[in-house]
Order: sequence, then structure tokens, then C-alpha cells
Amino acid sequence: MVMCGRRFGKTTMGEMLACEPALLGDPIGWFAPTYKYLLEPWGNLCRTLKPAIARVSAQEKRIELVTGGVIDFWTLEDNDAGRGRKYKRIIVDEASLVANLEECWTMAIRPTLSDYRGDAWFFMTPKGKRYAYRLFLRGQDGTDKDWRSWRVGTIDNPVIDPAEIESARSDMPASVFAQEYEGIPQDDAGNPFGADHILACTGAISDEEPVLYGVDLARSIDHTVVIGIDQHRRVCRFERWRGVPWAETKDRILRIVKGVRTYADSTGVGDGIVEDLSRVANNIVGFKFTAESKQHLMEALAVAIQSHGTRFPPGPITSELEWFEYQYRGNGSVRYSAPEGMHDDCVCALALAVYHMPGMENIGATSFVPGAYDRRAEVPDGEPDIAPSIAAFLRGE
Repeated sequence: MVMCGRRFGKTTMGEMLACEPALLGDPIGWFAPTYKYLLEPWGNLCRTLKPAIARVSAQEKRIELVTGGVIDFWTLEDNDAGRGRKYKRIIVDEASLVANLEECWTMAIRPTLSDYRGDAWFFMTPKGKRYAYRLFLRGQDGTDKDWRSWRVGTIDNPVIDPAEIESARSDMPASVFAQEYEGIPQDDAGNPFGADHILACTGAISDEEPVLYGVDLARSIDHTVVIGIDQHRRVCRFERWRGVPWAETKDRILRIVKGVRTYADSTGVGDGIVEDLSRVANNIVGFKFTAESKQHLMEALAVAIQSHGTRFPPGPITSELEWFEYQYRGNGSVRYSAPEGMHDDCVCALALAVYHMPGMENIGATSFVPGAYDRRAEVPDGEPDIAPSIAAFLRGE
């Protein structure tokens, strides 16, 4: 396990470790969080190994060498990535960004090494103290003979100007700099909800009836997510799908929400979808995501989670909440989003539901709300506008 600061060169190191055994005729597996994180090493290795390549399959993401060596590329969005294969060496790049790393490693990847008694290399810039960090600790105390781990900072990369690193230090909070440039994991660094609070709100799905739904519509490879919450803001319905025609998506949403008040993402492609839905179901209301409106949504969700005023089942919802992050901007606003290449569909659907739930003003105090909350979204006719009381509560009035 190699835990590095940003731009240390961990992916390049992984490429070098993949080349050597492949050129000797061995099979290698390369794993990354999402397809996006595969593209750079895939292109680099295709160019580096070009004189020795017998066959390349861009569709399968597979390089076959004249020596008999093979490099397979997998994304860890699929828990079964690599299942059924055997490898001499595996590389897990950006391991800290793999939300389901424990399941992928124990259930699918680890058995691929047994035939060859192979080795595994994990490379990451830390992202809090989750499963990847626990793997790192196994190699630190010397009691586990099968594990070794190292931590190196960005400054150890000889091609990075030390003056640039010091400039970054002056621009960033100390905890963020420690994690991003020194490779030192921080508790909840950049997360607006807090790992402890997320854990406290994680529990069995409610068996009560939904009183409000939030819907986040798919973009490209994203999921469409429908989340229903009961009168106590507990998730009681969770549906997620992708890769289906829009007509079927609209039918599914109508079947699920069945007359219950629903707020759906009407940004971009969602505008036409929500318009079609609202023609046949007046309980469905569109909500446009902007930098400002998303900030309002996420700050309301932070209030609910940090006051333990909501509950959600373990799985995709908790994973997305744990990886969600915020960044302060120079104009005083806050940008909320999933890390690059990751998803926030579940977070957005949950936030839509919680934000529009009557009674938000009764949620207790919270330990952290990054920005000033001041709802300005339109309130449909006949629905009480609870925004002023929420805003006053968050201002401490």
C-alpha cells in the first residue's frame, strides 16, 4: 500500500510495476474506481508496450503481449470485477476513491491472486480514514507479514517545484494540505456531513408510508434515483436504475410515487422529463440545480444528518454521503459535489426530499454547516413556505 500526496507519481509507479511481469509473460489486473480513471494508464501502457503488443482490445480494455503476458483493465463500479480471472500482480489505482473497496477486495480481487501466489499494489491519495486506510495500517505495525505500506508526500516528487508546494500550503487549510500534499489522512476532510453523523443516521429502511419523494434523473452513465421519506424523515423507499429508455424511466417514477408529493431534478435534460411527468401527475414538481440552490439543499441535508434528524439504509446512499465533499470558493460561496469521476445521485435525491420536508425548523442544532442557508426556490401553490424559519434557525435566531 502506497499512500501519497497529490501528483507524487503513483499511477506512473503502478504502470512500471505492471510492465515488468507482463513482459515476462504473466497476467496482470489493473483496477480503478471508474472508467475515467482507467483512460490515462490504458493509453500510457498501450504506448509504452507498443513494440511488444500482439493484440489490443479497446472494447475489453485488454492488452496481450507477444510474451504471453496480459494486462486486463477493470472498473470497481462492479463488485465482481476480475472474478474468475487469475493474476500474478494486481494494481488498484486511486484506492481511496473506491466506495465498495472492502467488498471488491475480499470477494472478487483477492482470490485472483491465489493461483500464482501473486501480489497486490494499492495506490492512493488518502480520503479520510476508511477501508483503504485500514489496509494501510496493516502494513505499518509489522505484525502482519503479508502487508507492507509506505507514505510519501508530494514534495518527494523531484519534478514538482517545492515553491509551488509551499504556495499551496499558504492557500489551503492545514488539514486539507496535510491530506492532499503530505498524504496524511484526516477525519472527514472536506466532507460536509461527518462520518460519525452518517454512521449514526444509518439504519434499517423504514416500513412506514412515504410522505415525500426526491428524484434525481440520470445524466450519461449516472443512475436515476428515487428516494421516499416518511413523516420522521427516514428513508422508506429507495429505487435506483440506469441504462433504460426515458419512456420507461417516466413510467417507473409514476408507478413509484403514486400521488405523493415529489420533487424532481429538472436541470438540463431533466426539464423535459419533469414537464412530461407534471402533465399527468400534478404531485410532481421540478427543481433546478444551480450552484446556489445545490448549496441550499446540501446545507439543509447537513442539518438533518448532523442533528440525526434523518435515517437511511447502508449501501449506495451511505457510500455517496461519505465521499461527498465541499470546497470554499474565493467569493465566499461553497461548491458541493462528488469527487471527480464519482456519483452523487443518491445524495441529491435524499437532499431534495429532506429540503422540502415540512417541519425542518424543528431539527436540532448542528456542529457544522459550511455556508449561509437562505432558501429562494419557488414554493408551489398551497404548500407552506418553511424557508424563513429554517433560515432563522441556521442564523441562530
